[in-house]
Formats: sequence, C-alpha cells, structure tokens
Amino acid sequence: MAAEPEERLDVLTAGGEKTGASKARSEVHRDGDYHRAVHVWIYSESTGELLLQRRADCKDSWPGQWDISSAGHISAGDSSLSSAQRELDEELGIKLPSDAFELLFVFLQECVINNGTYTNNEYNDVYLVTTLTPIPLEAFTLQESEVSAVRYMHLDEYKSCLAKESGEYVPYDVNGTYGQLFSIIEERYKDNIESRSLTLQKQINRYAPIHLEPELTSLSEGDREALGYILKASIVIDDIFYEQVWNSNCTLRDWLKARANYSSFDKLKWLYYSINKSPWSCLDENKAFLSTADSAVKLLTDATKSVSGWKGIEYRAAFPRDNPPGANFYPPDMDKMEFELWKNGLPEKEQKYATGFFTVIKRHDALLPSILAQSDGSNQTKTSDDLFVVPYSEEYKSSLEKAAELLHKASECSDSPSLKNLLKTKANAFLSNDYYESDIAWMELDSNLDVTIGPYETYEDGLFSYKATFEAFVGVRDDIATSQVKLFGDQLQDLEKHLPLDNIYKSDNVSAAPIRVINLLYNSGDVKGPQTIAFNLPNDERIVNERGTSMVMLKNISEAKFKHILKPIANACIREEQEDYVDFEPYYTHIVCHECCHGIGPHSITLPTGKRSTVRMELQEFHSALEEAKADIVGLWALNFLIKKGLLPKSLSESMYVSFLAGCFRSIRFGLEEAHGKGQALQFNWLYEKGAFVLHSDGKFSVDFTKVEDAVESLSREILTIQAKGDKPAAQSLLQSHASLTQPLRVALDKIEHMQVPVDITPIFGTANKLLANDQ
Repeated sequence: MAAEPEERLDVLTAGGEKTGASKARSEVHRDGDYHRAVHVWIYSESTGELLLQRRADCKDSWPGQWDISSAGHISAGDSSLSSAQRELDEELGIKLPSDAFELLFVFLQECVINNGTYTNNEYNDVYLVTTLTPIPLEAFTLQESEVSAVRYMHLDEYKSCLAKESGEYVPYDVNGTYGQLFSIIEERYKDNIESRSLTLQKQINRYAPIHLEPELTSLSEGDREALGYILKASIVIDDIFYEQVWNSNCTLRDWLKARANYSSFDKLKWLYYSINKSPWSCLDENKAFLSTADSAVKLLTDATKSVSGWKGIEYRAAFPRDNPPGANFYPPDMDKMEFELWKNGLPEKEQKYATGFFTVIKRHDALLPSILAQSDGSNQTKTSDDLFVVPYSEEYKSSLEKAAELLHKASECSDSPSLKNLLKTKANAFLSNDYYESDIAWMELDSNLDVTIGPYETYEDGLFSYKATFEAFVGVRDDIATSQVKLFGDQLQDLEKHLPLDNIYKSDNVSAAPIRVINLLYNSGDVKGPQTIAFNLPNDERIVNERGTSMVMLKNISEAKFKHILKPIANACIREEQEDYVDFEPYYTHIVCHECCHGIGPHSITLPTGKRSTVRMELQEFHSALEEAKADIVGLWALNFLIKKGLLPKSLSESMYVSFLAGCFRSIRFGLEEAHGKGQALQFNWLYEKGAFVLHSDGKFSVDFTKVEDAVESLSREILTIQAKGDKPAAQSLLQSHASLTQPLRVALDKIEHMQVPVDITPIFGTANKLLANDQ
C-alpha cells in the first residue's frame, strides 16, 4: 500500500506573512521555516478547569507530555478556523460550529528540540472554547496516534506547573505572550459586577437622550400610510446590519435582550449594547465592554459520542475580544494577503465583483459538515480557490425579500411620484443586487417624506473599505432650510475649479449636488454609537462621475448636538474672548459645506501606470478617515472662498474657525478608531503645528486668525494630492504622523471630561414608535 503523502505547510516570512511557497512538514521543521498552527483550549466555566491532552508517545515533539486540549498545523491552503475545527474533531472526536471558537491571540513559538534536529518556528492562533460544565471524559474519542489520554485541571494549578517548568508538561512561558491565556480568563471571571455596572453606567451617561417628535402635518394621507410600511422595512434593515457587523451578533443581541430584566446589571449590558449594536464600544477605540462570558449559551446534543444521563455540550457563543476588521463581510480568519492573492488570480470582471460594494466573501469549507468530510487523513494541498463571492441579494435573501415587499406596499400607497419611484426601484434593487437605478431615483427624490434606505457606507469594512452596510433614514423635509442651502450645490463646479490642487487632477464636469434638509423621524442600520448629522451619497463612483452626489442634512440632530454638546465644550475649552464666536449658524453652515465637499476633489483617478482606478480602491483602509478629513478641511477652505466671493456673510470669517476648533474636540471624543475621529485628530494636530490653533497657560484654546487660512489651505492641498495620486503609503504616513491623541488634545479632553459634557446623543423616536405601536 502506498504511503500517504506528507502534509504540506505554507512557508511564512519571519513576520508571519505567506511567501506563496509550501513545503513538506518534515522539511519545514528541518529547515526552521516559519509556519502556522492552531491551539484550541477547552475551558469549563463552572469548575474553572482547562482540558489537557497527553501527547502520544510516538510524537516527534514533546512525546508523552501534557499539552493543549487540541492542536495542529494549518495545512497549506487551509484556513485557521477550519483547522481548529478539524483538529478538535480528529484528536478528541468533538464537532463544534465556528461560533464556539474565540481567537484570543497569536503566539510565536521559536525553539529547537530533539538535539537540534527539530526546529519549531511556529505562529499559533490560540483559540478558546468555553463550556458551562466539563465534558465527560467518556464522551471523547481519542486519536491514538496523537493523544493517549485527557484530563481536566484547574487553571491556577496548571499555571503553577508551567511556572515551575515541570517536565510533565509541554513548556509555555506564563510570564510571556502565552500568559495571556490565564490573565484573560482570570479577569473574565472575577466577581466584579458592581464595578462593571458603574463602568457601564458611566459609558451610557456619555449619551444624552433626545426625544425626536417632528410634525407630520405636511405629509399627505397617502404618504402617511406609506410611512408605516417604510418604518417596518427600516426595522428589517436594522436586522441585516446586526448580521453584517459580526457573524454571531444577532445571537448575542437576542440573548441580551431576553435577559435584560434579570438584573440591573443585565439591563445595563442591554442598554449599552443597544447603543453600539455590538459588544465593542464606539467611544473607546472599539474596546469590548462584554466578553464571551456574557454571551449566549447554546446546546449541542450530538457534538460527541453519547453518554448516558448527559444532555450534551453547553457552550458560550464566542466573540473576538477585538472588533473584527473585516466585520462579517469576509471569513473571520482571512487576512489581506490571502484576499489579494485570490483576487489577483481572478479575471478583471470578477475582481470588480469581489471588491464591489454589494458582495460578501465566503469560504467553500465554511460549513462544518464539509470540513469533517475532508478529515480523512489526506494531505492534499488546497488552492486559494477556497474563497468565493456571494451577492447581498443571496446572503440576506429572506430579509431583503421581506423589506422589498414592504417597500412595494409603501410605493402603492404614496401620493408622491418621486417617492413612489424610489420605493419601487429600491425594492427591486434588494432582489436584483443592482442599485444603480434606485440610487438615481434617490438623488431625484422630491417629497415631503424623505427616505434613504439601502447599503451605502463602508466604514465597517476595516480591511479594505469595499463593502457597504445597510442603513435607513426617514424624515420630514424642511422646505425653508432646504431653500437656504441651495447656494452650496450651485457652487460645486466653481469650488472644484479653484481647489488647492494641481489642475491636472481637477474635474470639469462636477454636478451641482442637490441638498435636502430634513427633521429626522427614524433611523436604523448603520447608525450605531455617535449619530450622524448629515450624509452625502451615493458612494458608487459611476454615479458620482455621471451625476455627482446628493446631500441630506438632519437639522434636528444638528440642533440637539449643538445645544447639548458643542456649546458646553466651547465653555470648557475656548478662551473667553472667542467663546461668543461659537454659534449654530457657522457650525451648521460648515456641516453643509462638509457634505458638499465629499462631491468634489478626486474620486475616479488615473494612476502613474495609466491604469484607471478610484481613490477608495487605492487607499483601502485609509480611505474613510482621509475622506472625512478632506470634506472637513476643504469645507473650511470652501467657506472662506465663498465669503471672499461675497456669497456668504463676512460675519462667518472668524466664527467658522472657532466653531470648527470646538467641533474638533467633539469629534475626537468618538475615538481614533472611528473615521471621523481619526480625521479630526489629523486636522487639529496639523493646524496646531502650523500655529493656527493656540493652547494658552489656562488650558484653553484660541484661533490665530493670521495663520489659520494658510494652514487650512496647506492641509487641503496635502490630502487632495494624496487622493489624486492614489498614494496609499503617503496616506498611511500622514495619518500615522498626525492622527494621534497629542498632549494638547488630552488637555482639552480632560477639561471636557471633568465637566461631564455628553459625548453624543441617543435619539428616542417618539413619533415613529407611536406609529409602529398603533400599527401592531
């Protein structure tokens, strides 16, 4: 009988990236090549014990010693998560779904054993599986060639044995990286409900509750009837967004909601989760405020061989400690290099599909049954064809069909021709995955009932900024305010012509951006944490190039933020002689200009190679923060330009800069992991370095009006040029050097914190909730 082919491993660089080469396992350890493996620990909550396995005596490394619950190499072409699932099944006979595995950290093990014949340079993805109680030992099916026995051992006892370097155990340095295993679990299960409750209450208190009850008197009878269906569709959109954030987010949401009345602590967890729509806090650099110990409990009755009197494995649905950069748009264990290698092997048309707004990336081996079916000992090298593309219309099919049905009903009720068209085309787009016609219909919307619904923003995609999240904004148009801001849309082409940017990069066909001012009635989907005050859409470069963009301003949200946040910040941080410059008019006017300036500057670009591309595609994960900074700083430049043309009053000349300074502190409090906060830190630090912003000995700030104009123009030129060239290294360098929490910013933030100024608002949709309640 022919011997089975030896397992092949991907060869990595010393930094852990794939080289594109693979070698036989024995050659990798002979030559000391860097490679990848998985460690899977099973932890029992009720007993505080870890499951250990005794390595078989025939193993070529650490034979007969007690080790990790389950471990193994990641074969060439395989993914980390599927390898973890496979090893657990092969070695212990446990079949677990992907949501049982929590990636804790990556551990680099570098050592030489067996008298120098075995070199182990291994990157280990360390996973934790949390069960409520120990799995009975008789439930395991041990792989004799790998495992000779299993047992449970208390966390503290095992840690002590490792610290003493007992020869019975495979060595791990508990004072080094691997010590995180113990510190994470120890911290997670401290009896600290009181302190955690206080922390959660403080986090919740950073949001000022605001009741939104706009009048509906301007709506026709038909549009009022349509509104009920639109609100219901918006709730469906919210469900899709929860799913997009992270693969087990809906499970966690339902678990926390069901337990909200169990205790005051459970109530606080649910309240803060509801604000963030995830277990990661938007205002704390996306740091987790919950852990897997707070998560949903699931029961598996057939994960192991049956044991009399035992109902099966009860495990916690795990979630990562760090907000996954790829959200739920990509496999959780996919890195950028793997995606690029796969994408570059596709035809050009399929590459555009893979990087498009409205698709997700999946693995063929993502389904557990297929993984286990392959667990036959074969070691054939897999290819990068493991990844494939799924359109939103298929990924979220049941939800989108429901939302489409509701929008069709709303379209039939509406009295407004443009609203009827929007609702009908958007419903069709949900099913076809082609949003072009519906985005055009959205730009042409002219209705007292204003609706934005669908996949738009790409902030959640922290890997590439490719994938769009679903959101909905429903409001009542403010006709007077809309007529007042028409000026900005009419001036876009002139602003583009005079941008502080080399003429070769400028466009000569910028369309005037229609601006609609509304009072928000309801929102859902991608509106977690800080509330948006305006948006500029669509993001589809095809439409931007052909038709420009449209803007929607949420006036009642802006008014609430100015009153409850910006004014108190100005009192805390702006010198008395300039404090009166902080006024709603310049604040709101800059918001309008910010949104307009998303529509000018580089979008579709030509690279030095002659290739046509887009700023978004070239700057990838740096695009969102830089685009927000561009809209802000170019918005200031544009206001000054329009004042000099006599189109805006000179009274704005100084007040716009001081209001902007106060606004910097407001946005930076959102955190530097968030695009707006990062972009704002970049602007503040640049203007501070140029002397345009001045910190005084009393800890308050002022604007140097003799320097601010040049400083604003220089940063505008810097950002616009980076975008025009699609210069990703320059974008990264600019953000790394300036988008940080510097000492002057800390001074301001400390003052604001001391005065307990809210960071943002959380809306309570009074009118919408009454309509929904009456419609039940």
